[in-house]
Amino acid sequence: MICGRYEGVDERVADALVTDEVSIGDYVLSGGEPAALVVIDAAIRLLPGALGSETSATTESFSDGLLDYPHYTRPTEFEGLGVPEILLTGHHADIARWRREAALAKTKRNRPDLLKR
Repeated sequence: MICGRYEGVDERVADALVTDEVSIGDYVLSGGEPAALVVIDAAIRLLPGALGSETSATTESFSDGLLDYPHYTRPTEFEGLGVPEILLTGHHADIARWRREAALAKTKRNRPDLLKR
């Protein structure tokens, strides 16, 4: 990876060496190093064994085109905020349905562009 600094990479280098360009978003960084780290981390997550479980990378944000559903940990109540009751029932089908609905709602709220694909 070639990481540009400030205004990018000299165009002659880009013309002679670059085969692909990658963008990690619509914003400007002071250098390409943080962007390269993002690309490397995203790629490494897909390598077998990198996450410790073979299914970890298949059940997270964007794995089905949506943002991930909200996650909750212990305690079940924190500063007056509780875990949704459905998650405490142990009913797997109801929990799966809640997760899907929550993922859709979160995607609609935070990234509605993903729903238009």
